[in-house]
Amino acid sequence: MQRAAAPGSAPSSGDAGGWRQLASLTVLVSALGYFVDIYDIVLFNVVRVPSCRELGIDDARALTLLDWQMAGMLLGGFAWGLLGDRIGRKAVLFGSILTYSLANLANAAVGLPGVPGDPYTQYALLRVVAGFGLAGELGAAITLVSETTHPRWRGYATALVAAIGIAGAAAAVAVAKLTDWRTAYVVGGLLGLALLALRLRVLESALFADVVASGVARGSLRLLFSERRRVARLLWCTVIGLPLWYMVGMVAFRADKLGEAMGAAERADPAFATLACYLGLIVGDLAAGCLSQWLRSRRRAVVLFLAAAAAICVVILTRTAPSPALLYGGAAALGVACGYWAVFVTIAAEQFGTNLRSTVTGIVPNLVRGAVPLWSWLIASAAPAVGLVPATLGIGLAVLALALLAVLLLRETYAVPLDYIER
Repeated sequence: MQRAAAPGSAPSSGDAGGWRQLASLTVLVSALGYFVDIYDIVLFNVVRVPSCRELGIDDARALTLLDWQMAGMLLGGFAWGLLGDRIGRKAVLFGSILTYSLANLANAAVGLPGVPGDPYTQYALLRVVAGFGLAGELGAAITLVSETTHPRWRGYATALVAAIGIAGAAAAVAVAKLTDWRTAYVVGGLLGLALLALRLRVLESALFADVVASGVARGSLRLLFSERRRVARLLWCTVIGLPLWYMVGMVAFRADKLGEAMGAAERADPAFATLACYLGLIVGDLAAGCLSQWLRSRRRAVVLFLAAAAAICVVILTRTAPSPALLYGGAAALGVACGYWAVFVTIAAEQFGTNLRSTVTGIVPNLVRGAVPLWSWLIASAAPAVGLVPATLGIGLAVLALALLAVLLLRETYAVPLDYIER
């Protein structure tokens, strides 16, 4: 079996070796795979309404397609995470992108003559499959990159993966605006399939190969939940990431509705707010990764970003009659403040041993994504009593406070060796 060098074998000093690792095929392929992953997630949100209207699917049923995709992502998070620890990180990178790329291509054929079933059933089934595939991308990529990069450069490498990946959002919005929705799905599918050839050349993690050779139990939910402190680590790792999708999904993406509730004279375009937010996320991911390296602390970097997110959220949601430009700027600023996504997943990878690392990095980000319906329900429940904006702000600040507590309860993992196992 071909194996990538263990992180410990990388030079402990010298910038040349570190820059070579950042420019490695593993980092490049992982980043491009995440690019396609984000492209698909954002594309679906952008073309869902127009595609459903063309297919004769009413708005209420169109909204449930989001739930079907999320169900697929939750299932996929567990399945791909476990598989990554059982059969390998490289296998998951290959299988996940193949799954959602084929689902994208098939999505372009929804409602065409000769395709069995009604359009809604076809669409829902394919979003489950696509969501299942999408769930495996980030966890496997961060796990593999973390295990094959020297500890001194790990934060830079994972930040680069996330920053390049999130640029897929801008590509999705651009393609959706320039083409019809069927073509946009085809583009996503072909991009994913094109990466398969490159992924065949990626080497497996040496740390994973050593764990396989040792015969220790790996990819086991029983092992993961067998110890209270291990379960607590999993919980705190998840809670750290909750503000990310709350601020992005409930505030930035809903800039139009929040603006109307604040008395805006002109309605903001949610597509532009989404684009602005994701452009901010690109900057934020690079900044958070670099800051965690410069401070030599993942925890301090996350605390600073949580504080920034809280301040920006208060500033945005306490305005009167905000202009669309202000809302777009706020969405971009929130994107920057919530750009600790790579650091968050890297923390999860660094908190667990090699035999459970892929399992955790597969589960945690998808639990964070899966919490979006909960936030929607909480806001909808509180809004009639206090108003949409106060409900959004209050719940958001509570989520940020919980994340801050979680950060303080976890150990610092900057540059920790990853060659250990859970027993």
